[in-house]
Amino acid sequence: MSALTDRIVRMLLCLIVLTAWSGVAAAAEIKMLASNAVKEAYTRLVPEFEKSSGHHVAIVWGGTADIMKAVRAGEVQDIVITTRDSIDTLAKEDKLAQASRVDLAKSIIGVASRPGAPKPNLTSGETLKQSLLASKKIVLSGGPSGVYLAGVFKKMGIADQIKDKTVTLAPGASAGEAVARGEGDIGFTQVSELLAVKGIDYLGPVPADVQQVTTFSAGLNKNAPQPEAAKALLKFLTSPAAATILKKTGLEPS
Repeated sequence: MSALTDRIVRMLLCLIVLTAWSGVAAAAEIKMLASNAVKEAYTRLVPEFEKSSGHHVAIVWGGTADIMKAVRAGEVQDIVITTRDSIDTLAKEDKLAQASRVDLAKSIIGVASRPGAPKPNLTSGETLKQSLLASKKIVLSGGPSGVYLAGVFKKMGIADQIKDKTVTLAPGASAGEAVARGEGDIGFTQVSELLAVKGIDYLGPVPADVQQVTTFSAGLNKNAPQPEAAKALLKFLTSPAAATILKKTGLEPS
């Protein structure tokens, strides 16, 4: 993104925030519990919202399992961001406000390798299968992508063959950082999470025939302390200008 384009995007973001904020009486602290998948994008976007609106956004980042556990335990946040299916589940459980779901971004699974390690062939599911069989150590996220890929490996008929060399991380742990530390030769997680990690080679998305697209959505807590300010933030995060940042960080607007 050129410097001029970046300035234009920032100006648009400020205008959107001011428009969204016009109905909110005073500055507030918005509490948000959010998935690591949107962390890179939102650490860039949220400061723009804060600067223009006067609100402060307190964010706790986590994996899907930890987010679900916190909300079910009664932890009160204004906004919860995780997978769309999880948001729908929490709404059905009456933990989030009914009909408050806002789809934010679509994410795909990516592949990274340790620098110097053999690169897997990502042409198709079949070539990936052969690369996995030849690999020394595989790292899977403890989130939705890891669960999904474990099922893919089972369908491929290689789950037992690669079991002893596959490490599935705890929920919320970074597969990219694990590869950077040398804990695996190949790592899989959301593209948006891999792009933010230094010390790895990002290789691209998993092949289309074994890919999974995950939608990340927001929901309002039914007891949200700052519901109007939270709605203004969500309006900002779904704006056309915000979409530019999403794409730059490996996500697609919903």
